[in-house]
Amino acid sequence: MAQVLEFKLPDLGEGLTEAEIVRWLVEVGDVVAIDQPVVEVETAKAMVEVPCPYGGVVTARFGEEGTELPVGAPLITVAVGERPASGAGSASAEGSGNVLVGYGTSEAPARRRRVRQGRPVSGASAAGSGEVNGQGAVPAVNGQAAAPETDDGPVPVISPLVRRLARQNGLDLRELTGSGPDGLILRADVEYALRAAGQDAAAAPSAQPHPRVPQAPGTAPAPQPTATAAPGEIRTPLKGIRGAVADKLARSRREIPDATCWVDADATELMRARTAMNAAGGPKISLLALLARICTAALARFPELNSTVDAEAREVVQFDRVHLGFAAQTDRGLVVPVVRDAHARDAESLTAEFARLTEAGRTGTLTPAELTGGTFTLNNYGVFGVDGSTPIINHPEAAMLGVGRIVPKPWVHEGELAVRQVVQLSLTFDHRVCDGGTAGGFLRYVADCVEQPAVLLRTL
Repeated sequence: MAQVLEFKLPDLGEGLTEAEIVRWLVEVGDVVAIDQPVVEVETAKAMVEVPCPYGGVVTARFGEEGTELPVGAPLITVAVGERPASGAGSASAEGSGNVLVGYGTSEAPARRRRVRQGRPVSGASAAGSGEVNGQGAVPAVNGQAAAPETDDGPVPVISPLVRRLARQNGLDLRELTGSGPDGLILRADVEYALRAAGQDAAAAPSAQPHPRVPQAPGTAPAPQPTATAAPGEIRTPLKGIRGAVADKLARSRREIPDATCWVDADATELMRARTAMNAAGGPKISLLALLARICTAALARFPELNSTVDAEAREVVQFDRVHLGFAAQTDRGLVVPVVRDAHARDAESLTAEFARLTEAGRTGTLTPAELTGGTFTLNNYGVFGVDGSTPIINHPEAAMLGVGRIVPKPWVHEGELAVRQVVQLSLTFDHRVCDGGTAGGFLRYVADCVEQPAVLLRTL
């Protein structure tokens, strides 16, 4: 007799509490394999395919496309151990060996092996992460969906993002001891293990989401009155991407003792250098890419700003790689995509990656891996026609460089008054990681490179 199990919307990580159903990937009556994606949802961070830890026949779906569900709400019910009438196959009554916490097999979990997080990870251990034969779903055997053969019990993982991150990096989750409640394995635990093994968790390839029709520019829904609005008021719930941004900005200001310094710089020579580069043929180089090259060179000289603060351990954690975030305004709101290993890219590669991530942000197809893991952020607010700003640090990073508009202004050049292309640069930094001398040195070096791009050649 079939047993009907309910699969609820799991905690998707990153502090998210709800998700919107974008597209159902299964219909009622479909046979699903263990760990097969059943629904595509959109969170405030990205599009995510949610895998079901059961194999069986879908008996019900909850929520229409476009419906927003809170974490813990029912998604689908699955009849396990039942063979469909069509004879297309049947599903095993067992769940995935890497089930989400609160779901899974009905058998008592076997004793699970635990080791220290710092243990090196073998790339050959992908089978323990729920991926079999390179696929996220478990293959059928003799017409039945087979559960992974394992001597261990279910792994305490809630977030499918954490499970996917481990699977993409060949990490066996059974080798980890979770730092969360009751040994729950968190994203930080996976990233720590990958760093200990000489890998970079953020550099893992991301699964491409299914195509989605983007919203046309300027067609964002207008704020609607809510039940609590008084006459003359329009209240807009802080949820989705707007809510996520609000929470992150508030946390940054609450936890980081930030300070800001700024300087005006003559960008005339930088603009001339870009014009000359683009006149030479080949792919066009963006101004943002040149500013990024200057940033990475400055961070090589002042690595204190490429860091974060571990408040619990009371330690400054400095990074040897620059994963450069850049603020991008989209119809869905502000997003900060991350260019991995920006320090190792040339201007042409940076231009291409900025363009790719900006387009993904515009269409709402940025993945969680493309929105997290940054170590420093570049914010070009000059595109909004403003000269200056005091950026709020992108928590948990330690600094952000802001760039205003580049406009003709009177400027003393070589002892004479001239009209030059002037830009204001501002640096907001976490005063816990360095003092004003370091921050000022970083900003002055950036300004020198903007004014005399040849300065940059000495660091290449």
